[in-house]
Amino acid sequence: MTRRILSLGMVALGVAALLAASLGRTSATQISGPGMQIHNDEIGGTVTSTSGPEAGVWVIAETNDLPTHYIKEVVTDDRGRYLIPGLPRAKYAVWARGYGLVDSPKVQAEPGQRVDLKPSVALDVKTAAQYYPGNYWYALLAVPGKNEFPGTDVAGNGISPNVKSQGQWIHLIKTDSCESCHQLGNLYTRTIPAMFSDLDPAQAWLRRVQSGQAGAIMIGGLSQLGVKRATELFGDWTTRIAQGELPAEVPPRPQGVERNVVITQWDWADPKAYLHDEISTDKRNPNRNAHGLIYGSPEESRDYLPVLDPVHNTASRVSVPYRDANTPGQPKPLKASPVWGDEAIWDSHTTPHNPMFDERGRVWFTARIRARDNPAFCKAGSSLASAKLTPVESSGRQLEVYDPATQQISMIDTCFGTHHLLFAEDANNTLWTSSGGGGGVVGWLNTRMWDQTHDAQKSQGWTALVLDTNGNGKRDAYLEGEQKMATTPGGESLGASSALNAPTDPTKDTRLNAAFYALAVGTDGMVWGTVLGFPGGIVRLNPGPNPPETALAEYYEVPWDDPKAPVWGYSPRGMDIDRKGVVWVALASGHLASFDRRKCKGPLNGPQATGRQCPEGWILYPTPGPKFKNVTDSGSADSHYYAWVDQFDTLGLGKDTPIVTGNSSDSLLALVNGKFVILRVPYPMGFFAKGMDGRFDDPKAGWKGKGVWTTWGNRTPFHSETGKGTSPKVVHFQIRPHPLAD
Repeated sequence: MTRRILSLGMVALGVAALLAASLGRTSATQISGPGMQIHNDEIGGTVTSTSGPEAGVWVIAETNDLPTHYIKEVVTDDRGRYLIPGLPRAKYAVWARGYGLVDSPKVQAEPGQRVDLKPSVALDVKTAAQYYPGNYWYALLAVPGKNEFPGTDVAGNGISPNVKSQGQWIHLIKTDSCESCHQLGNLYTRTIPAMFSDLDPAQAWLRRVQSGQAGAIMIGGLSQLGVKRATELFGDWTTRIAQGELPAEVPPRPQGVERNVVITQWDWADPKAYLHDEISTDKRNPNRNAHGLIYGSPEESRDYLPVLDPVHNTASRVSVPYRDANTPGQPKPLKASPVWGDEAIWDSHTTPHNPMFDERGRVWFTARIRARDNPAFCKAGSSLASAKLTPVESSGRQLEVYDPATQQISMIDTCFGTHHLLFAEDANNTLWTSSGGGGGVVGWLNTRMWDQTHDAQKSQGWTALVLDTNGNGKRDAYLEGEQKMATTPGGESLGASSALNAPTDPTKDTRLNAAFYALAVGTDGMVWGTVLGFPGGIVRLNPGPNPPETALAEYYEVPWDDPKAPVWGYSPRGMDIDRKGVVWVALASGHLASFDRRKCKGPLNGPQATGRQCPEGWILYPTPGPKFKNVTDSGSADSHYYAWVDQFDTLGLGKDTPIVTGNSSDSLLALVNGKFVILRVPYPMGFFAKGMDGRFDDPKAGWKGKGVWTTWGNRTPFHSETGKGTSPKVVHFQIRPHPLAD
């Protein structure tokens, strides 16, 4: 017993040393630059503890006096000074939060006042760790060792025999299953709710996973891992934490440009809804919709688009219709949840997803308007060119477009399933869509034709993903690859067999055993998409002059066991492309990856193009933070859902800056000159973004006239620090020239 106590004490001392080293207290350091003046729309002051001025800590101002709940957050400078700019007139609660500290008492203040804050130094590591992001706690999960794979099922080690490697197991506990919907490692998930406290740890985890309307999907994800071993490991994780185990690493305080961030949050939607995406502008031209309304997509939860007016701080809604009475709705809860009991909190039929502005200010989004069975013009026997070549029997989601000028919504029936969507920079304003992981085709809508005719059949098309296996530069007869995607009821992939499983014949072309999840369109008109699963990859689609007949695909697998690759990774999800044609991909292995096709040395098509023909095109950047226990390979325990490239410098970190979501680290991670800038949301803890975009409101206004927009994209906003009653939020990130800029 004595040995055990001494061991824990030594660990605590070691973590405390790391904590002290990471705090960034530089009370003796003076900064050059401007002093601090507080104007009538600002609150400013200093943050000091018994250790002196506190550098690199957040100051938070929160109010309910405006039409919607409002939060603004900034970071202190090297002397512990802060300035919160651009505050609407209201009464605010103001307090300081920082790693190594306990929150200062909340002070009531109004703009124009000076407020000096005095947080306490955390008495021990346990107290300090309560403010750490989820990934620092999730990293305590003991992942099965490499020698335990492949799994041997219940009779053996309890791991599913379909899981062949440690990496494949990790991708399923991150963004290809567990963390595709919510953050793990936050206070709610690293503790066992009282409702399940009478069960042993493994059974408690099995029961909590069955809770609520997503219970069936979560059980499906658990089954892919192997229920027995997964519940044992998650039970062991929460038990060790309950017994006092603490994170082995300490998150760093904001440094450098990270201290220049200004974060604004507004509530929208409702506490039982969740948000997937938002859109603020036309991604091809971020000057459009300046100072305008922000639109969101609540997916499975609601049949409306939430709307934010960031100028007047108001939230509203646009109702989303569906066409047919037999349009599917949401399932009943599988079992009661600790938060909502048996209540069915989601009621959507349309599952609106991924809104997108066009050049006319209209908002396009994917939505379900009917049951899955497709109309006759989609199927075999149709005269439609795409249907003749690749008939499609069903689709799980179609398209809608909202015109703010007329406040009217039009429904557009599509043969192909829709998930993400993006406009090309072409004369037809072609709207390309992904299917979310299933369906086996890539579809598009000629919006110019649709505007002229309102004929959905005439305006749409789709293509299979066909590899030029025989290498003759054109699309020929091809072998059909068997689709092996495991999907949710909504059609989203839960992980898949390799796209390389399709049979090949060197004399024929090959239909790729894959479909797009994420989507990007280059300035050259090439369409890129991610293939989910393990190891996953990316696809380049060249539409050619007549896409249904001429489109040719190239497949590039993520280097996960290639001896030529210096770093291995796996399982892409979100993706975007920069103006130079470099593709940026979020990986479940804990990396942001780039792929530059221009670096490829060998043939990109033909029988040798197996997906591994260009390892030299990949660069993998490990993201910050700790690794899981038992993991030695490159990559962090952080989870990365989506990636976006700030092509036009709307944030202020430079053109073509790639940004990936830190879904376990309460952050956005921007890669600048090969190093990550961590843009952390300190309050409420549990920030979890999905899509994002950037907008110029006033190019002449400097940092105040631009910024990046995103939303809380987790399905469980009630898992955040503020608990039940928390509404989803819109989040605006801005970078000012220094921490005291007004």
